[in-house]
Amino acid sequence: MRHAMIMAGGSGTRLWPVSRLDRPKQLVPLVDGRSLLAISSDRLENVVDADRRWICTGERFRDQVRAAVPNIDDQRILGEPCGRDTLNAVGLTAAVLAATDPEAIFAVLTADHLIEPLDVFADRLDRGFQLVEDDPGRFVTFSITPTHPATGFGYVEQGDPIEGHPECHVAKRFVEKPDRETAEAYLASGTFGWNSGMFIYHAATVLDTIGRYEPETREGLDRIAAAWNTPDRSTVLEAVYPELRKISVDYGLMEPASRDEQVSICVVPMPLSWIDVGSWPSLGDTLDPDDAGIRVATGTAHTDLGSRDLVVFSDDPDHRICTIGCEDLVIVRTGDATLICRTDQAQRVKDMAGEVPERLR
Repeated sequence: MRHAMIMAGGSGTRLWPVSRLDRPKQLVPLVDGRSLLAISSDRLENVVDADRRWICTGERFRDQVRAAVPNIDDQRILGEPCGRDTLNAVGLTAAVLAATDPEAIFAVLTADHLIEPLDVFADRLDRGFQLVEDDPGRFVTFSITPTHPATGFGYVEQGDPIEGHPECHVAKRFVEKPDRETAEAYLASGTFGWNSGMFIYHAATVLDTIGRYEPETREGLDRIAAAWNTPDRSTVLEAVYPELRKISVDYGLMEPASRDEQVSICVVPMPLSWIDVGSWPSLGDTLDPDDAGIRVATGTAHTDLGSRDLVVFSDDPDHRICTIGCEDLVIVRTGDATLICRTDQAQRVKDMAGEVPERLR
């Protein structure tokens, strides 16, 4: 049976001051008044049945998730008592699914990307599901066709084509964040794509694999799964989950799996528009610029004289931001904090989020 899980546990510190500890970026109405989580959920329409869609998030965000995605059943919100990185989000989902559906296959999707066109996304997801349905020993990852030599993304190289599965390949190797010269060579080769952070797994297979690489984690997941449909669910989850080793799915699963003869890693290219909304400049990429390169978020009141290349955001439509002769700036206004930074310094916003008083973090 096909399932899909959206990982929605990120903190989004590079989108401070809008993204906060009590309402991270995936729950903020950033794009045309809608949250990234709602957009991610809607992408699954006509792809995976509504009663087999899951969201893994912090338990403390449960009410906000239900408000953002009203059609999600409460039982399909996997509430983590604390964040333990992406391997454990994948493992928790696999454990819960395998306990009730031994043949469960699930897609691991993200809550912080904008992806178009949707028909291409749906087609490539379907190809990934078919790969695992044909061979439960396969792990599937998706590569985004690169549009420029990005140095901030990981890359995956396509190997031999997979017989019977058009446009699907054996994954030859993974490379983390190359330098500019290497990224340019990857782009020119036509065989490398950006690593999307999206996967498809057979639930029982991925649990067995986690057991080989992280046996203590597998033991903890088994304890959680055994209690999941009992009155002890919350007690066991709160006791066991915080003790699981904190590690990403890339380092804890995919990297060792690439050297494991028991696992076949496949890559499905996704030739589509993929925007990682992880910073203010990347959010600006979702907005239409005017002739001066000024990008203003929906619902933001802005008046300008002679500026250029700005990203402007406000959460209050009655508060007008006015700029004169500014260049290459990000300007963000909330009710209790204002951020102004050069566009080329936007990666340091996460550092600022840790410097401000606790009540603003």
